Amino acid sequence: MIRAVVIDVDDTLCMTEAASFALENEVLARMGRPPMPRSLHLATWGEPLLEAMPKRSPGLDLDRFGPLFHEAMTRHIADGLLDVIPPDNLEALDALLLAGYSLMLLTSRTGAEIRHMLEPDHVLSTRISRIYHRDNTRFGKPDPRAFDELLAEAGLTPAECVYVGDSPGDAESAGGAGIPFIACLQSGVRALSDFNPRYTTAAIAAFPEVVETMKTLFPYED
Repeated sequence: MIRAVVIDVDDTLCMTEAASFALENEVLARMGRPPMPRSLHLATWGEPLLEAMPKRSPGLDLDRFGPLFHEAMTRHIADGLLDVIPPDNLEALDALLLAGYSLMLLTSRTGAEIRHMLEPDHVLSTRISRIYHRDNTRFGKPDPRAFDELLAEAGLTPAECVYVGDSPGDAESAGGAGIPFIACLQSGVRALSDFNPRYTTAAIAAFPEVVETMKTLFPYED
C-alpha cells in the first residue's frame, strides 16, 4: 500500500533550470567572471550547486560565490523569478492529500537553499509534512541511501513510497532503494530515454498528471 508521495523540487514541483541559469550567471557577472554556456549548465543540472559550480565556472571562488548567490537568490524569490509553484501543481498536491497520501520533499539543495519553503506562511506549509535536503540527510542522490532518514523518521518501507523526480539520478536513487519512481519530463531538459527503464515505473509530461498516474498505478489506494 502506498502511503507517501515523495517529490523532488527542481524541474519537478517548480521549473527552475532556466531561472537558475540566469541567476547563477548574474552572480558570475557580479564577480567579474564570464557567463557559463547553457549547454554546460544543462550537462551539470541536478548536481548540488557548490559541486556543480566549479565545473560551470572553473577556478570559481566558492567562498565568495556562496554569499553572493544566497543574496541574489533571496531577491529572485521575492521578485517571483525563482521557485514559483504553479497553481496546477498546488491543485495536484491537494488532490494527492485528498486521496490520503502523505507528501514529502527530497531535494539535493542545501538547507539554506530550501529555507524559504520551510517558512510557516509558505504555500507548502500545510501540504508538505517533511522536507529532506543536503543538511538533514547523510547521503545525497543518486545514492539510494538518500532516502534513509525519510524512511526511518516517517516509519515507512520503500514499498510504501513513490518518488517523483526529473533526473536520471533521481531514478537511480529511488530505484536502488526499492522505491517506485515516476519521471517528470515537464522541463524538457530530459527525455524518457535518458532514464534507466529498470528504475522507472512511469513517466508524466507535466506534474499535475501525477494524480491520474497514481490512480492508474495503484488503483486500490483511493
